[in-house]
Amino acid sequence: MTTAANHVRHAAYKPALAWFAALGAGWVFVLVTLGAFTTSIDAGMIFPDWPLSHGSINPEGWLENLAMFAEHSHRLTGMVMGLITIALAVWLWRTESRRWLRNLGWSALAIVVIQGLIGGKRVLLDSLAVPGFEMTLGQMLRIPHGILAHLYVCVLIAIAVSLSRGWLARGEPVSGALRRLGIAATVLMIVQLVIAATMRHNFAGLAIPTFPHSTADGGWLPAHWNFHVNIHFAHRVMAMVLTVVLTWFAAKIWRERGASLLLRCGASVLVALLTLQILLGAHVIWQLREPHVTTAHVVVGAMLLATTFWLTWLAHRDAIEAPRAAP
Repeated sequence: MTTAANHVRHAAYKPALAWFAALGAGWVFVLVTLGAFTTSIDAGMIFPDWPLSHGSINPEGWLENLAMFAEHSHRLTGMVMGLITIALAVWLWRTESRRWLRNLGWSALAIVVIQGLIGGKRVLLDSLAVPGFEMTLGQMLRIPHGILAHLYVCVLIAIAVSLSRGWLARGEPVSGALRRLGIAATVLMIVQLVIAATMRHNFAGLAIPTFPHSTADGGWLPAHWNFHVNIHFAHRVMAMVLTVVLTWFAAKIWRERGASLLLRCGASVLVALLTLQILLGAHVIWQLREPHVTTAHVVVGAMLLATTFWLTWLAHRDAIEAPRAAP
């Protein structure tokens, strides 16, 4: 038996901790959904104060007003997410033998603290103008807030997967080529996330109002160029690149001799999410950024990143465990 296998076996399966981590990884998608919907209906500044809403944790009328409900629910869900992350980090620190996994718990906690501060400053600095820019400083903070939320999803998934029974059971290693392709796919997904967040928060979602063509007369390139058109067009180009790379990644998993049934099923989920995301992206344009469709596009994008990262993390199981193996 390999040293890496011995090390993983020493990290005993802890059902309660594993399920709690899985709960956290699931709850974060509730937070992402509410955040996306709040932005889609432009309700981020419905409350001008923070951390309270109109000076209260239970502001009057928030259950009847959609904008108030979206933003206040987002804040409450974020608070719950923070408590879950604190508990998870402490639980890992007290019970987990793998130092790198304990550090992932502290990393998740650091991210959620930073994310909360950015979200608060986004509200408090909303009126602070930045010379040379149309967006205020608070509005600019929406971009890193959106990006960091998706990276936080990946950290929680890494923790939950590493605590699962399947991770602790020895499996067949996959090829280095598959691992490298997974890394490339994940990096490209993050690049697309940055582009999408920049486009979304600069209100460039309809900078090119036709799809799949870029002009009403059927041209593939925009007739005019400016920052909003550039970032929107970059988003479409990256979508085409990702369609090729993610399909290639899934096909590589299907052909991989050492791929488990879980990896193969995950590859099928990846292709299904990719197809759904393309359709939603088209409908965002065709339906002029209807809030529910736009929110779904953001959430499915987060799920697509999460699935890509999950498959890549699983493919690196032996590589992640081996360098930390006990002698």
